[in-house]
Amino acid sequence: MHTPLATAPTYGDIVFNISGHPPASITEHRGVRYLHLGTPWVQGAMRIERPGMIELSYVRMMMMWLLFMPQPRHIVQLGLGSAALTKFCHARFPQARVTAIELNPNVIAICASQFALPPNDARLNVIEMNALDFVLDPVNQDSIDILQVDLYDEDARGPVLDTTEFYQACSDCLHAEGMMLTNVFGEFSSYDSNLQTIASIFDAVVWVPEAEDENIVVIAFKQSPLLEFNLLYERAAAIKSSLNLPAKSWVTGLKQWMLNQQ
Repeated sequence: MHTPLATAPTYGDIVFNISGHPPASITEHRGVRYLHLGTPWVQGAMRIERPGMIELSYVRMMMMWLLFMPQPRHIVQLGLGSAALTKFCHARFPQARVTAIELNPNVIAICASQFALPPNDARLNVIEMNALDFVLDPVNQDSIDILQVDLYDEDARGPVLDTTEFYQACSDCLHAEGMMLTNVFGEFSSYDSNLQTIASIFDAVVWVPEAEDENIVVIAFKQSPLLEFNLLYERAAAIKSSLNLPAKSWVTGLKQWMLNQQ
């Protein structure tokens, strides 16, 4: 989730508007295409000349799991957005299955049309479905290594799913060493309640504010990891070299978070 564009043209250049769901539209500004759901709020972005890269910095932070698990087998996104995470994971982790759950068919349609989302294949499965139904389905329990959660409606007041039932179901879907990463952008009243609920369920929870906006990316570990910062910085250098992601700043953010807790 990103704040509205103050200098962008009027949103709504292309509209997918299946009845019963918020319409999906785009704007383009300085070489970046933005996704909207009937409001100026930015729901995702793609640099047109680099459609396979992750444009928004907080979305890049949703890849912090790489510091702890370089070779996941099953990566799931709850909330497709502009498909940035889905495309990146599908292209860069050929050993992994990638699943994306999206309730709004307009979002799926506009991602396929305007955000270079490839069609489903043997490793990619984009499903039109309620995220709560997905995590509550017993078939999905103990089946996921990485769960990336970014669930917002057109008003962006806070995550649309943030109950104890939801976060417990997310935990139940993870393997023993799995991680959930979630964005808790929204009204300040939603921050503490989300963090407290997640912390009551997961073995260890850390969070890193996004420097350019109000997004806070939370990493929730099903089993508490050992935070050896020398090793994490080494892994960060490898991530930067192989994937061009700013992983050193992630480690610095985690280290600062730990210092703030003391």
